[in-house]
Amino acid sequence: MSTLAVVSAGLREPSSTRLLADRLAAATVRSLGEETEVVHVALRDHAHDLTNNLLTGFPAGELRGAVERVVGADGLIAVTPVFNASYSGLFKTFFDVLEPGSLEGKPVLIGATGGTARHSLALEFAVRPMFAYLRSLMAPTAVFAATEDWGAAGEAAGGLVERVERAGAELAGLIDGRGGASDAVSDAGADRYDNVIPFEQLLAGN
Repeated sequence: MSTLAVVSAGLREPSSTRLLADRLAAATVRSLGEETEVVHVALRDHAHDLTNNLLTGFPAGELRGAVERVVGADGLIAVTPVFNASYSGLFKTFFDVLEPGSLEGKPVLIGATGGTARHSLALEFAVRPMFAYLRSLMAPTAVFAATEDWGAAGEAAGGLVERVERAGAELAGLIDGRGGASDAVSDAGADRYDNVIPFEQLLAGN
């Protein structure tokens, strides 16, 4: 049985960020199978413990359990509201307190919400680079939901519903090994990089 962790950083209740996270989780489960265990982590419930963790260096209270569930899951869905053209501070803080390397190689699907589609590039210029730095294995499709996406437009061809289903299928493929994301280097072409000299070695030779 696969375990799917769903992290949402919405501040309000109800939250469109949580709603998008739930839809992405449901789409992933439809591809993985109904026996998938889904663990929800609403960061607004851990805001005070996250601040304390930054000051003390140790996760306290329920935050410790939330961190363990995310790190131990087979896959991760991470959704943030967009503030000032980037992820929210609460979202970033949670991933800052994780131990280095804890998300390395973990399949991750990223999503975001905002008032206008103009903020959608925050996924590619802020959220995706962060998970690339954490060396996670990201699904190719990132899902942004603007205010207008929740209406009839979301049901249209290429709309939110279609993007959610595609992204969920990609994450499921990564979790169960069926693929879903293109390899950065294919097996057939991997030998092209055998003779590349690391930049650090080039500097050492000067």
